[in-house]
Amino acid sequence: MASVNKGSGVKGQLTNDHAELYDTLVARRYFDKFDRITGHLGRVAAEMEAEGAMTRTETRVVGRYLAALGATFRALSHKYLMTGRADGAPRLTFDRHESGFPVTQELMVMALDAAQANKHLSGIASVAELKDRMVRQIVGDLTIPTALQFALSQRLYYEALGMAGLFWARNDPDAQWIGDTGGRRQYLVHWAVYDTQVNLPVVYLMDLEDSGKKPLPNDDRRWPQAQAHLMAQSLDGLKLLTIAQGFDKDFADLHPKRLRRIHLGPMYSNGFTLQSGPISQVLSTAMAPEGQDWALVWTLEDLLAERAEQVKDGWFSTVERQIFALDPFAGKGAETGTTRMDRMVILPERPFQVLAELNPPGFRDVRKFVVGTGGRIISTK
Repeated sequence: MASVNKGSGVKGQLTNDHAELYDTLVARRYFDKFDRITGHLGRVAAEMEAEGAMTRTETRVVGRYLAALGATFRALSHKYLMTGRADGAPRLTFDRHESGFPVTQELMVMALDAAQANKHLSGIASVAELKDRMVRQIVGDLTIPTALQFALSQRLYYEALGMAGLFWARNDPDAQWIGDTGGRRQYLVHWAVYDTQVNLPVVYLMDLEDSGKKPLPNDDRRWPQAQAHLMAQSLDGLKLLTIAQGFDKDFADLHPKRLRRIHLGPMYSNGFTLQSGPISQVLSTAMAPEGQDWALVWTLEDLLAERAEQVKDGWFSTVERQIFALDPFAGKGAETGTTRMDRMVILPERPFQVLAELNPPGFRDVRKFVVGTGGRIISTK
């Protein structure tokens, strides 16, 4: 099992919060772990749909972002396949404290690489040619074709960047038409970012009513402005209430009725991350085998408009403004800027058994999704 110290394959980098993977086997274990985790997230979303927490359309939208996240990790796994083995092979930097995910800079570099993918591919032999040369070197020279293996890993990386459906640092807003009601068009507007402050993927869902003359996605005046506004406000430090009220104020004929923010992470693992509190005790006590030593937190913030009011806009006109409902319990709504906040944790059976036995106070109100045999998701309160 990897640990954050010298000789482990995980090396300190720049700050205590960031670490660098510089050993081949450790890097592969890291990406294998995320491949398993992202494979479970779609089933968690389906479970939430079955319980009525999300609609079929919302599940499909969230599922696309989850699939895109998995594709991004697979692309990065090609890039770092030869870490520690080939001269010049790059090393992944990840946030080992309260994240577990790669740092945002990794996705920014990936976007720059994608812009020049064709240039790189034109200078690398085809996959078939590289494999043929590798076989000839092994048989003829009786040596390990490390340089060719590195070239193949980079070829696969750049090919992956050319495919659609990756999760980028910015995933600009899209609008899914839901229906019409009361003379207004209804949309599910969705977008996602890789938040620079917390190094985590974050998905936004906005239920929107459109009272404009033209359908929003076809309106070349309002839609680019709305997209730019939402992306500029997609910061983890901003409350949902601030984002929704700002949008409601800036667009008189766009009416946000609900805004949700899904934080996918942090990911905790004794082998890779530094954690404190109950989750640290749970993972260390579980002593789970490789592949089951992890827990992923999924947080859903939800803000609902409870009614709309007409307010003065200048001397002779009025506009509609949304009045958002805040969580009434213990004043938490004013503090969080949400109507409701749900925290969930997804973890394998061994860590869950320890969590159930310890029953730490901080996790009693956290929803648990347990990964059972064959990847089956078991939902428990």
